[in-house]
Amino acid sequence: MGLIFHKISRDKLRPGDHIYSWRAAYIYAHHGIYIGDGKVIHFTRRHGTGTFLDKIFLSSNPPKQCLSCGDQSNLSGVLCSCLDCFLDGGDLYLFDYGVKKVVLMAKIRSGTCTTAPTDASEQVIARANYLLLHNCFGNYHTFENNCEDFAIYCKTSLLVGENYLLGRTGQASSVSATSIATNMISGFDVWGIRSVIRLYKDIGVRKDAAKVPVEILRRANAREG
Repeated sequence: MGLIFHKISRDKLRPGDHIYSWRAAYIYAHHGIYIGDGKVIHFTRRHGTGTFLDKIFLSSNPPKQCLSCGDQSNLSGVLCSCLDCFLDGGDLYLFDYGVKKVVLMAKIRSGTCTTAPTDASEQVIARANYLLLHNCFGNYHTFENNCEDFAIYCKTSLLVGENYLLGRTGQASSVSATSIATNMISGFDVWGIRSVIRLYKDIGVRKDAAKVPVEILRRANAREG
């Protein structure tokens, strides 16, 4: 595990791993749960904003044609795709769990690790399969309910309530952290400010994060729908 990313080879993958692949020149990463047999369960969106952001965030959608997956380009929500479709030509990285706070703060990029411990692989895979079967992770939202949120929930069953600050996940919160840091009084260490915000935002240390069983999550999303 390095201070930037944790790149791995396919032969090192284990069922239950939280993996990701960078899109659009390392601006955004797509996250998912590897369940074995070359398959990944992940959370996607189909409809865009009609702006240039679609070129970045709609890159989470699978390619149009695949002999293994078929055409998933018009599907959205929780999907199961082959590893090739998930990576879409990108490199493979492992999201790290249970890291020390100092490691989290020292990371150059957000959205690569958390201090939260992971549940057992069997629980992670069962959670991901349940969400796939019922497609019940809600509506995709770039900053509030995205693919990284999905993968972290599968790994930990942790969710943040509605009264959150600066979004939920690492890569989403990094946008707000950068904005805050660059608008601070001149002379402040921007890197240090971002590191503190990253730690404060981490789901492993947040006081408003709680374990939520998938059945309760499904009922909650059904009521909202």
